Order: sequence, then structure tokens, then C-alpha cells
Amino acid sequence: MRGLTKSYGGQLVVDRVSFDVPPGRVVGFLGPNGAGKSTTMRMIIGLTAPSSGEARILGTPFAKLDDPVHTVGSIVDGVGHHPGRRAIEELRVNARAVGIPLDRCDEVLELVGLENAAHKRVGAYSLGMRQRLGIAQAMLGDPRVLLLDEPANGLDPQGILWVRRFLRRLADEGRSILVSSHLINEVARLADDVIVIRQGRIVTEASVAQLTAVAGGAAVSVASNDDVRLHRVLAAEGAEVAAGSHGLTVRNLPPERIGELALQAGVALRELRPMTAELEDVFMELTAGGEIA
Repeated sequence: MRGLTKSYGGQLVVDRVSFDVPPGRVVGFLGPNGAGKSTTMRMIIGLTAPSSGEARILGTPFAKLDDPVHTVGSIVDGVGHHPGRRAIEELRVNARAVGIPLDRCDEVLELVGLENAAHKRVGAYSLGMRQRLGIAQAMLGDPRVLLLDEPANGLDPQGILWVRRFLRRLADEGRSILVSSHLINEVARLADDVIVIRQGRIVTEASVAQLTAVAGGAAVSVASNDDVRLHRVLAAEGAEVAAGSHGLTVRNLPPERIGELALQAGVALRELRPMTAELEDVFMELTAGGEIA
């Protein structure tokens, strides 16, 4: 995506959005309601025309793809199926429309764990089952790129774990996967990278590890057999040291140097670990208007 911009009635909804979703990566697309996530995803797959800029899938705009159904699969704007149809019938209707062999419908139902509910009417499905059926539909063409809007919505903890493992396996096969979600800490477990959008503009783009580490302020948690002595040693080295009930919080010194100084002082360490923030904390800070330097 390069410079994607969309205005409605003079109101800027998406403002010069640019990012990539590399093969083999799951990218989380986060932002509050109205931030521009859905509009961006709709522009990627040609459901909404951008005011300016361009989205490409594997180097080609969606409208010019030679074989779109085998290139990109998507769940955008929720999952919608005819409630009176049986699940297998719903998939077969879609398969016939795009020339996919009907036996693929059985394969994708098994892929998402719905093979035993293939002949159940969609109207009797739970929300979580409908989400799985939507993923099955997105996978009909065995696409190389997946765009999924809230794929874990309505799933119980076991279902969320299934989505996490399923998408991880697909990414490990070399697919590019973009996932929007409001389950922020679940994205931390699912995604390799995170893009945060606020008021139509990207406010940060980084790996989950980078984002949470930076938000943690590069602090190190230290506990020893003599915190008082270690406090003096580290402060003398120029570190910012704060004592707590479970040890020391140290800033401005890397863990390696802290370990060296403790060894020189004859202080035995019980804990030495970098501190990170929860992705939810980072998200709230970024979407509230503040940015992490």
C-alpha cells in the first residue's frame, strides 16, 4: 500500500496510509472504531475506490489480478451467509461462482474443524462457527494473501487458540496475512508485526517485540541477595534505580553491564530481565494521541 487516501464528503477517513505485509508474516492492524481500518482493507481488495494512492497485492492492483480467487482471500465487513442454507451448500455456491472444484468445499470445512457440521444450516450456527465458516470461504482458493477483519470475534478461548495456531501455520507456509482486531493482547500472541492507525493515519509500525520493549522504557528488573548494596553500585555507574517490593527497576544500563557490576561487587543475582509493556498499554497510549519515541 502506498499513500492510500480516502475522503467522504470532504472528510478525510484514511490519510496517506502506506505499509507492507511480507510473505510469512502475520501483521496485526489495530485502531479504535472509526480509525480507518475497514476502509483501508476495503480499498486493498477493490470494494472501495481510493481518492488517491494505490494498493497492490503481490505487486498488482486487485482489479488487474489474473487469478484473484487463488491470490487473495478475505473476510471484510463481517461474515455474511444465507441462514437457510447448509454450510456445505453455502460454500458450493461460492465455489461454482469462481470455478473452484466442489471437493475443495469439503477440504476447507475440515481445515477449519467444521466437517461434522457441514450439513447443518448456517442459521443454527453459533457466532464462532460462522467465523470459522467465513475463514473456510476465504480459504476456498488456497490464496497466498489473507485479509481478515476480526477473525476471532465470537470465539471462545479454545477457538481463539485455534485461530492463532491456524494462522501461524498458514504464515509458516509463506502466506501474507493481515488481521484487524480489537482483541489487542491476543494480537500480541498472534502477530509478528503491528500497525496502529488513529484518525486515518498510521501512528506506529513495528514488530510486537520492538513495540512492547520500547514502551517498557528499556527498563530492567533486578533482584539480588543485597539490593541495598547493588542500588549504590548501579547508581554510582549513572543508572536510574528505583527500589520496589520485589527488587530494583533499573534504567540507563543494559542487562549485560548490570550483571558485570553485580559480579564485581560480589552481589548474587536472583533475577535479571528486561521489562516490557503489555501491547494493550501501548495501544492505549498511541491511540490517545501520544506516540512512543
